[in-house]
Amino acid sequence: MASSSGSGSTGSLSTAGAAMAMAAASGTEEEMRALMEQRRAKRMLSNRESARRSRMRKQRHLDDLAAQAAHLRRENAHVAAALGLTARGLQAVDAENAVLRTQAAELAARLHSLNDIIACMSANNNTAAAVTLTVAAAATATTADPLLGGFDGASFEDFLFRSSPEMFMFPALQS
Repeated sequence: MASSSGSGSTGSLSTAGAAMAMAAASGTEEEMRALMEQRRAKRMLSNRESARRSRMRKQRHLDDLAAQAAHLRRENAHVAAALGLTARGLQAVDAENAVLRTQAAELAARLHSLNDIIACMSANNNTAAAVTLTVAAAATATTADPLLGGFDGASFEDFLFRSSPEMFMFPALQS
C-alpha cells in the first residue's frame, strides 16, 4: 500500500506536479491491482489447502467410522453367539428342571404312600395284637373244646392266615 504524505508546503500544486501525481496514482493503481490479484491468488491457494485438509479430515473420520462399524459388527456377532449358547444352556437347564420336578413329584407320592403304609401298619399292629390275643384265647379254649379238635395256637394262626390273607394285606400295597 502506498501512502502519500504532504510536504508541508502550503502552495498549490502546479500542473506538472498534478501530472506527476496522476502518473504516480495510476502507477499505484496498477500496483494495487497486482497486489489485490496476488492476495486473491494467495487466498485461493489457502482455501484450496484448507479444503484439501478438510477432505482429508473427513476421509479419516469416514475411515474411523468404517473401522468402528466393522468392530461393532464383530462384537455383535460374538454377543449373538454367546446369546445362542446361553439360550441353549437355558433350554438344557429347563429340561433338567422338568425332569427333576417330575422325579420330585414321584418321590413325594412314594413318600406319601410309604407314610400311608406305616400308618396302616401301626393301625394293623394294634389290630394284629388284638387278633393275636383273640387267637391265643381261642387256642386255649380249643384245647378244652371238643368241637375244634385240639388245635394249638400256632396252627390256628396259620389256618386263619391261609383262609383269609386279604385281612393281613395293607391297603396301599393292594393294586
